[in-house]
Amino acid sequence: MNNFHEQSKAFNMFLQVEKNASPYTVRSYMDDIGDFKDFLIQENISNLNEVDYRTIRIYLTRLYERELGRRSVSRKISSLKGFYRFLEQNGQVTDNPFIHISLPKAAKPIPGFLYAEELEKLFEISDLEDPIGQRNQALIETLYATGIRVSECQRMELSDIDFSIGTMFIRGKGNKERYLPFGRFAEVALETYIHDGRKKLLEKSSSSNNAVFLNARGGPLTARGMRLVLNKMVDNAAMTVHVHPHKLRHTFATHMLNEGADLRTVQELLGHENLSSTQIYTHVTKDRLRSVYMNSHPRAKNDF
Repeated sequence: MNNFHEQSKAFNMFLQVEKNASPYTVRSYMDDIGDFKDFLIQENISNLNEVDYRTIRIYLTRLYERELGRRSVSRKISSLKGFYRFLEQNGQVTDNPFIHISLPKAAKPIPGFLYAEELEKLFEISDLEDPIGQRNQALIETLYATGIRVSECQRMELSDIDFSIGTMFIRGKGNKERYLPFGRFAEVALETYIHDGRKKLLEKSSSSNNAVFLNARGGPLTARGMRLVLNKMVDNAAMTVHVHPHKLRHTFATHMLNEGADLRTVQELLGHENLSSTQIYTHVTKDRLRSVYMNSHPRAKNDF
């Protein structure tokens, strides 16, 4: 192909020197450009100026025929868009045919969540006579009752909890603040822990602190520590599922929506700025689908 070797070599140098791209990034770009070159040779196209919208649609069809995923196709389009932008800026092509090509949207995975029976195993595993057990129980009840992020939970202080009206003051992402309600189970677990277990843990520390959740040495429990606590609880409950703080957040949102909460309310509770972030939780369990169907469809009820 006319000048292709020199053009790709110049782009390679541009990525390394001016963009300071990593070797992995440079290699990925050059692999994508090489793949496109092979396609152009097959199509008997000898000049990059000959590439138009129709050419690109054929190329995309070839990629999908190779069963490449959305992420791989998006990367190739992005690489070629950057390559053509470089050539256009240097006067080697007249326009960038990739400029109007949209990147394929990645499929959003449905968040994993726990069923009620799985949650019960976690709620029953802690020794409520032991300070660590009380802390663990308060932690899991709080995460499930509010759907807060682990970072928000880690930052929570004693003064943020108002037992008189059953609310928590939460400092969220971007210093956004919100008040969240919590129910009776979380209230009992927190009061037991704060008035008993937490005091015993704090006695092991040489300094005082106001963090709600403490580690075994009486210092503030870190976000990593919270994840380790949940992993240990899962092991003790002999569960085979993977549980992390964010999965409890997913579970909170899913259960709220499945039980009839509206999307806007769940958005406020989760602290999402955009409703689209909350909409990933609008999946429903098979049990919920069956329940709604059996109670709603005129020919589904056994009223004979």
